[in-house]
Amino acid sequence: MPYTIDLGEFSDALREFATYKSAIQNCSKKTVSEYMTDLRTFFRYIIATRNGMKPWGEDFNKIDLHGVDLEMIKSVTTMEIYGFLKYTSDDRGNESAARSRKLSAIKALYKYYVNKKHEFKENPTSDIESPKKKKALPKVMSLDESLMLLEAVKNDELSATRIRDYCIITLFLNCGMRLSELAGIKITDIDSELRSLRVTGKGSKERIIYLNDACRMALGDYLSERLDAKYRDVETKILFLSGRGRNDPISVKTIQWMVKKYLDAAGLSNRGYSVHKLRHTAATLMYQSGNVDVRTLKDILGHEQLNTTQIYTHVSNQSMEDAMAQNPLARVKPPKVHELKKLSDSEEKNE
Repeated sequence: MPYTIDLGEFSDALREFATYKSAIQNCSKKTVSEYMTDLRTFFRYIIATRNGMKPWGEDFNKIDLHGVDLEMIKSVTTMEIYGFLKYTSDDRGNESAARSRKLSAIKALYKYYVNKKHEFKENPTSDIESPKKKKALPKVMSLDESLMLLEAVKNDELSATRIRDYCIITLFLNCGMRLSELAGIKITDIDSELRSLRVTGKGSKERIIYLNDACRMALGDYLSERLDAKYRDVETKILFLSGRGRNDPISVKTIQWMVKKYLDAAGLSNRGYSVHKLRHTAATLMYQSGNVDVRTLKDILGHEQLNTTQIYTHVSNQSMEDAMAQNPLARVKPPKVHELKKLSDSEEKNE
């Protein structure tokens, strides 16, 4: 997969950092592109504000970054970084998550040149805290909605890729894998007895995902088609193939389009669901309905930190309703209306 940003527009110092993230830290090209996009905005802001330019508009987007050498990187102050974060909030409308991501890119650059390369001693980002993110619960599909989505695929009898699509959505809803992980599955990653499969997650880290009966049946059906004679000459070992007449790997965009298509067919199109929400749904269903320990869930999802997984331990509305129903006072009946009337009449006589 190519970079989504042209590294040729950056200085040698910035390209060196990109190479380090890619070659040494094994970051994906997508991740490196995101880092460099944020650094491009940051250094354009630094150049613009130092030269009395407005940090927006066509001239801003044309600022040349080839002059961002080590001396310039070293000259950036903590106050300029604070100014940049304020600018991204006030002028670019970035929420805390986006500002935090931009700060992470800046911190990573200085960590590389201060701690790894020892090019300079002072790190202007060392005392800057990341913007606090809003603690939002993940948007997830209910069990009934998940079944509606699967049923929509089953009912699409005119689709030439129905078996493939059903398998993909089944894996998403049961295994909680990431989009990039699913798209990268190779036939050789699958256990011969369909008990498990290997995926490659963030940072090129591999993990094993064990398959339940639904996954085994859906995967078995698709493999029967994938290993059919008509695909015998296909060179790629990628499991899921494109369905547009080309025997090449399915793209992430095609998967996203396919999921959206079936969300629409299931009547779920206006509820903010997406491929990534299927991962959230799988995690939530496992935790709430399957009594899965949060540490086990962490390993299933491929999270590095436990606190990332703990967002799925939120209590569902149904769980709260059930908890309220367990109160020992829940079945105490109020007095009947005629009893209230008698009590009222009695009080008036006593007066």
